[in-house]
Amino acid sequence: MAKTEEKTRQETHAGDGAGLHLHMRTLHPPVPVPYLTKEEMTSTARAAASRLPATPAAKDLAFYGGLGALAVAGALEWPVALAVGGATWLVRSGRKKTEEE
Repeated sequence: MAKTEEKTRQETHAGDGAGLHLHMRTLHPPVPVPYLTKEEMTSTARAAASRLPATPAAKDLAFYGGLGALAVAGALEWPVALAVGGATWLVRSGRKKTEEE
């Protein structure tokens, strides 16, 4: 009976890879995790916001919104609305630059 028990042990171990030892190494590099304070986040947000263009005037928003509404309604074709809006923007931005100088 001891021989049959030994045989069954050998058969079960032979199928599960007994005798094979696989050594694995894992690498855990040190990764610094930045700690952000409220002041750092606020200063970064202010710096990013200062680079954004200024908010357009309400008059400009109404004009460009009206052009868009006319184009959506079909009263103007898209190329015409874009040309009128682009030309108006160029003229107004040119005027602002000459006023600043």
